[in-house]
Amino acid sequence: QVQLVESGGGLVQPGGSLRLSCAASGFTLDYYAIGWFRQAPGKEREGVSCISGSDDSAIYANSVKGRFTFSSDNAKNTVYLQMNSLKPEDTAVYYCATGPSYAGCSWYQYDYWGQGTQVTVSS
Repeated sequence: QVQLVESGGGLVQPGGSLRLSCAASGFTLDYYAIGWFRQAPGKEREGVSCISGSDDSAIYANSVKGRFTFSSDNAKNTVYLQMNSLKPEDTAVYYCATGPSYAGCSWYQYDYWGQGTQVTVSS
């Protein structure tokens, strides 16, 4: 049974940092795409950063390039999203999800989702 459990969200001031974690079980990271997505109130869900199991390089949304870093620890079947220089517009519920290796960062291609973790950037 596929499970994804996010953690690490919270309230942070603009310019601050957070690291999100996603512990995966029921599948092996090496063979699937896994990504971070976010959804703010009244907005469509968007891909933040994603990686295919066969690739070494993550792809990033333009809005987070240079500030967010995707990493994975395949031995622990866990992925991370390091978020630096946070802005109020980064406020959203952040989800990790997994899908077929060709899914890229298109949220509708992803089959399994975690419960989400709230990130709020505010002074």
